Amino acid sequence: MPRKEQLQNDLKAAMKARDEVRVSTIRLALSAVRNAEIDRGRELNDDEMTEVLAREVKMRREAIEGADKAGRPDVADRESKELEVLTGYLPKQLGEDEIEQIAREVAAEVGAAGPQDRGRVMGTLMQRVRGRADGRVVSQVVERILQS
Repeated sequence: MPRKEQLQNDLKAAMKARDEVRVSTIRLALSAVRNAEIDRGRELNDDEMTEVLAREVKMRREAIEGADKAGRPDVADRESKELEVLTGYLPKQLGEDEIEQIAREVAAEVGAAGPQDRGRVMGTLMQRVRGRADGRVVSQVVERILQS
């Protein structure tokens, strides 16, 4: 079943179950998808849906960080619940070990010699792990690999 259809079906189920957090989160996700479709002038494919949902996940993570820094545990808690709902629609996330293995392969392919080649490695690596890994974690792994 296409991901958009899955979101719409889950929205209906959440509405019937009166799950307010799930309803509002899925509505926001569908809205982001619709906006992306309007921008592109066509329906999104699964990869593009993953990108949109990954962006939504990233926004939630940043909001949680901001709420924690501002001393707003209520906001952080709500954002955490939304994050949990959204991550269920993304592909299984790669672990740090898996990212490191792929990063070492990419570094060898592009002939990375040190930290100055970080951009070349990151560009290729992010294409391979799109939607399956957080950019911050990928960046930290690449930095660690290129330092050694």
